Amino acid sequence: MSTDTLLAFSSAALSAALAAGAALRARRSPSRWAFVAGMIIFASERFVSGLQSESINAAELQNHQTRRLTVAALLPSIWLFFSLTYARGNAALFLKKWRWPLVGTLLLPLFIVIYFHGDLILSISQIADSTSLFFNLGGSGLALYFIFLLSSMLVLLNIERTYRAAVGTVRWRIKYMLMGIGLIFAVRLFTASQALLFRGVLSYLDGLSSAALLLAGFLILRTLFRAGHFELDVYPSPTVLRNSATIFVAGIYLVVVGVFAKVAAYFGGDSTFSLKALLVLIAIVGLTILLQSDRIKLFLQRFISRHFQRPLYDYQNVWRQFTEGTSTQVGSTEYCRAVAKLLAEIFQSLSITIWLVDERGEDLSLVASTSVTDNQANQAGPDAAEASAIIRHLRDHPNPIEIELPSDDWAAALRRCHPDEFHQGSRRICLPIVSSGELYAFIILGDRVGGEKFGIQELDLLKSIGSHIVSGLINIRLAQRLLQAREHEAFQTMATFFVHDLKNAATTLNLLLRNLPDHFDDPAFREDALRGVAKSVTHINHLISRLSQLRHEQKISPIPSDLNALITDVLTDLENQKGIQIEQQLASLPPVSLDKAQIITVLTNLILNAREAMGGSGHLRIVTHIAGAGVILAVSDTGCGMTPAFIAHSLFRPFQTTKKNGLGIGMFQSKIIIEAHGGKFSVESTLSQGTTFRIFLPLLPPTP
Repeated sequence: MSTDTLLAFSSAALSAALAAGAALRARRSPSRWAFVAGMIIFASERFVSGLQSESINAAELQNHQTRRLTVAALLPSIWLFFSLTYARGNAALFLKKWRWPLVGTLLLPLFIVIYFHGDLILSISQIADSTSLFFNLGGSGLALYFIFLLSSMLVLLNIERTYRAAVGTVRWRIKYMLMGIGLIFAVRLFTASQALLFRGVLSYLDGLSSAALLLAGFLILRTLFRAGHFELDVYPSPTVLRNSATIFVAGIYLVVVGVFAKVAAYFGGDSTFSLKALLVLIAIVGLTILLQSDRIKLFLQRFISRHFQRPLYDYQNVWRQFTEGTSTQVGSTEYCRAVAKLLAEIFQSLSITIWLVDERGEDLSLVASTSVTDNQANQAGPDAAEASAIIRHLRDHPNPIEIELPSDDWAAALRRCHPDEFHQGSRRICLPIVSSGELYAFIILGDRVGGEKFGIQELDLLKSIGSHIVSGLINIRLAQRLLQAREHEAFQTMATFFVHDLKNAATTLNLLLRNLPDHFDDPAFREDALRGVAKSVTHINHLISRLSQLRHEQKISPIPSDLNALITDVLTDLENQKGIQIEQQLASLPPVSLDKAQIITVLTNLILNAREAMGGSGHLRIVTHIAGAGVILAVSDTGCGMTPAFIAHSLFRPFQTTKKNGLGIGMFQSKIIIEAHGGKFSVESTLSQGTTFRIFLPLLPPTP
């Protein structure tokens, strides 16, 4: 059995199997029936072609070739109908517009093969220096091949239109079907043009048609495993397709027609043409599949953009500018503000916001923005659930992402955090600042000048800048931890000196006590001694009570307690200062696990600080209520307030105070006590308006 015969019978069998598989599917549609009919005709035509390749009698050869053309006369109308209906939601519109070409491609070929049957093949001859045959076409045969040529171009044109109109998963489902049909009719276009050019049929080209059908069958088989491809709705434009690749290829084909045959003849003649054609087709189809892969196209696009296109930015200047602008910043807030300014200049983006993740990875805070104020951030900022969703998603997706299209809660929260000032601006981009699976911050860029979109080079540059930013944030965080460790060490050193001084004071008192018996009768000595003792004891007690609580670890002995009762006791023990109004809103609370002595210290610190902040007059408000799995204690005053910088860098650190005679350890001590209870300490303050301290304490777990 020759190669041509094997290819013909194999392609016929595969076509019949595809027809049967499509016919047995549950849902049937016009395009599916057209596909089934078309594949049956292909199978019949290739079967006749296989019989022809095994024939040796001239009359029998001519009869087989005539039968093949008769069967093929049904192909143009069926496959044109398929190309107009496959995966198209507006198929009825195209069928109405193409009704006359459909009627023409059905009736004209049938009219030719029925009424001019004897004029299809005039004679058969042997090609010189070859075993291939040449079937000389008559006038009806040439007319039939002319219809084959035109119908092949129309089928390719419609297939291309469907492919271009499809996007996303729709294109993914149908692309192998369209590639397979396109391959078949591209080869049919070639063989038809050869027949018209030479006014006859070259027998070795039959092998090319069989090879194309066999290879296309495997592509179509791949499509049949993707569910729903016959029921998809694509809506191509009913107008003439502009920039059509089909028309372009058909035009240049007139220049290169016959080159393939010449090359094949040079490398071995016509006897091996079918096998070589199959190998070439496999290579072409493989390349087409690779080029139509979305991942491959994205890879090539990025590769060309990185290595062959002219860079959009002077990267040396960008890195120098970025390094110089951020290297001198030692605080996270100052560093992020410098980053926001540099990003706005580099990418010509009018709105930049940078949100920082706390060290626990649970909360977000706005640290720098070119468009959002602190009040807007407080109003539109994400709540605890949204912050958790944002942190979780960005940690798992470290590449720059658009936040316009996703409907998830995290995307909606990001859009709210970064309002779109100019609707004609480009889409907002979020850059996660991630290192080793930990999210440190994220940056949102929007409102680019001129509405320019971020290109591939810019996204790559943005990601590289993100790597630079995260290293800076990590260094700042480590430096702050080192600074805090040194502060603790310094405090321990100072505490040692304080204890030493206290011991000296105790020694002095001992000396006084020794001299007291000798001078007890002197009234002046007794008076001076009493004053000295009282002053020393008061000073010693004050220092010991403040310094003894400042430790690395706060040990507590919690018991179920009534927080409202503790608040009432502290207010009772502290004398009310004239001019200050105290308001209590104490909700009914369940028992809380507390170390009473430690919590009383915290309450005393908060109330005394509030009084000192308000001076001689003001309003002190104490509120308690249940919040989720814990209780909230809020102490608000109408005092002088604090700056954001002082809250961020000094409020909860030792030896940082605005009081003339303070040690700067009261709030540091209070924060340690609350955290030892498993709670959280937060503060809100506005200069000249007042301050609110909020404490969250967890409730006791329910008893089984």
